[in-house]
Amino acid sequence: MQLGLVGLGKMGGNMRERLRDAGLTVVGYDRDPDLSDVDGLVDLVDRLEAPRTVWVMVPAGAATQGVIDQLATLLKPGDIVVDGGNSRWTDDEKHARQLQARDIGFVDAGVSGGVWGLKNGYALMVGGDEEHVERLKPVFDALKPEGPYGFVHAGSVGAGHFAKMVHNGIEYAMMQAYAEGWELLEKVGSVTDVREVFRSWTQGTVIRSWLLDLAVDALDDDEHLEKLRGYAEDSGEGRWTVEAAIDNAVPMPAITSALFARFASRQDDSPQMKMVAALRNQFGGHAVEAAPADEAKKD
Repeated sequence: MQLGLVGLGKMGGNMRERLRDAGLTVVGYDRDPDLSDVDGLVDLVDRLEAPRTVWVMVPAGAATQGVIDQLATLLKPGDIVVDGGNSRWTDDEKHARQLQARDIGFVDAGVSGGVWGLKNGYALMVGGDEEHVERLKPVFDALKPEGPYGFVHAGSVGAGHFAKMVHNGIEYAMMQAYAEGWELLEKVGSVTDVREVFRSWTQGTVIRSWLLDLAVDALDDDEHLEKLRGYAEDSGEGRWTVEAAIDNAVPMPAITSALFARFASRQDDSPQMKMVAALRNQFGGHAVEAAPADEAKKD
């Protein structure tokens, strides 16, 4: 099977490699010519045999809209566009209508796995018509982890990104809980090896998780997270989750508090946000801000 892939950054580049390892033909385009297989979208579409599939992995919002606008003029009836970025589900509905007017299919795919997806596979939450999703199963099978789980056809257009949005909201709350526990352990004098306490939790406890494993990795790199500034960005999906909770009258205090804690981190150097920033860097390769030089030198 052939696939066009637009956007070859931290996620897209690894996805191209995993797909090729599974035997699929991938034609990739990126604005960085050192990463790209082709000179532009026209060349990418020309390289693919009909019916074509083009998977978009660019930032949500204007960047995704720009690519969709171009593909709408380049693709033909029967082709499919997949948006695998972190678009808002309401944008999916708009993009589906835009492409349907030209008889081009649309599928939204929430993708989780970060920089580890190449090795471990990507969890995929997909929205769209059954016929389109079925046609793309070879792609989904190549990207997902081994075994029976890791892929779900979540529902109609928008359901994939809505499910991924809620996933990321839960992720906010989980990271915040680990961060708060870590700060409290660091604060008391009686606990002398916080890193090893965290490591001990990775086996046999009810709070063990991959995020906990990554927290230990971060502490192995920087035991007291002294190299980091206590500042954590939000991707936008936490905000959308809280907004959806309000729209549907669903109480969501843990996720809302975790989102607001990130806002607070932009006012002060929060110890908890050092852990959240470290975790985001570990699983997603997200940028971190270095601590001021004088603070990083503290014992």
